[in-house]
Amino acid sequence: MEARKFLIVGPAWIGDMVMAQTLFKVIMRRYPKSTIDVLAPAWTLPILARMPEVTRAIELPFGHGDLRLREQYQFAKTLRSENYEHAIILKNSFKSALIPFWAKIPRRTAWRGEMRYGLINDMRKLDKNKYPLMIQRFMALGLPRNLKIPTDKAIFPRLIVNSESVNQTLQSLNIQLSDKPILALCPGAEYGPAKRWPAEHFAAVANEKIRQGWQVWIFGSSKEADLTAEIQAKTNNQCVNFAGAANLAQAVDLLSLAQAVVTNDSGLMHVAAALQKPTIAIYGSSSPKFTPPLGDKVKIMSLNLPCSPCFKRKCPLKHLKCLRDLMPMQVLTALKELTQREAERLNV
Repeated sequence: MEARKFLIVGPAWIGDMVMAQTLFKVIMRRYPKSTIDVLAPAWTLPILARMPEVTRAIELPFGHGDLRLREQYQFAKTLRSENYEHAIILKNSFKSALIPFWAKIPRRTAWRGEMRYGLINDMRKLDKNKYPLMIQRFMALGLPRNLKIPTDKAIFPRLIVNSESVNQTLQSLNIQLSDKPILALCPGAEYGPAKRWPAEHFAAVANEKIRQGWQVWIFGSSKEADLTAEIQAKTNNQCVNFAGAANLAQAVDLLSLAQAVVTNDSGLMHVAAALQKPTIAIYGSSSPKFTPPLGDKVKIMSLNLPCSPCFKRKCPLKHLKCLRDLMPMQVLTALKELTQREAERLNV
């Protein structure tokens, strides 16, 4: 139960960082007075800022494939004064183990990865059958070997958004809230088009919810501007398009206001689930068996075709039936059931 000081080398993907909160929770359960600092890429810092378990998020100034070994060594030396006792490396690369080693952190825990012998002194061999989920693999690194990992739902990711931050976001984006319920659409998926439900299907859902008296907000990065613009065009510009206009921190604040979310398998899917929003999660080329959205208010939709999951960026059969044949009416029906259940829960 004694206090400890941890440095976590975090993952690079937004969704993976959301799921890493399960590790932080495991650490705080075991060592409640501990300090947890997380070394992470800049784009993930807004996620860490909404995790109460994290003491400090430290921006990692080196990108993927960016060696700059001399600069990494100098950066690691600046961390020595922090006197970290334990480093946990969530990445499998050789490079990710260098900074904790050069920072002279006494204990360095990780799964066996790219030839890291010597850099990692608490090397674990992964049993994928024992730990089929990413969160299980993360949590296991925060516990002694072979100790049972927690399975209760309190360990699920839960992002905390405060009203002051939300109000600042609304003001900066000049948004006036109305009494209409908000449907959030997250039509992007950075991995590739084989994870993206067609824009016309998203637009069909948006048009029906607008007809029912809802307002629709669209989220995405600037890279997805063409995609979100297509949805806007098919809804006669009746949606509010935040793609490229709201940064990740603002997107998290805005998603916290939504009554429901329809999303592809993406980082924002995990954000929505961690905000405990009724979420329709659409799967095509990927599978929820490794990184499912975690929450009681999530409905996973997949056609489970024989050719899926293929885990390809683009459909190798060039038909994308796993997503095209999942029709808007199916999603609307699931959305209705999910929102009705949530309304009943709130009225109890």
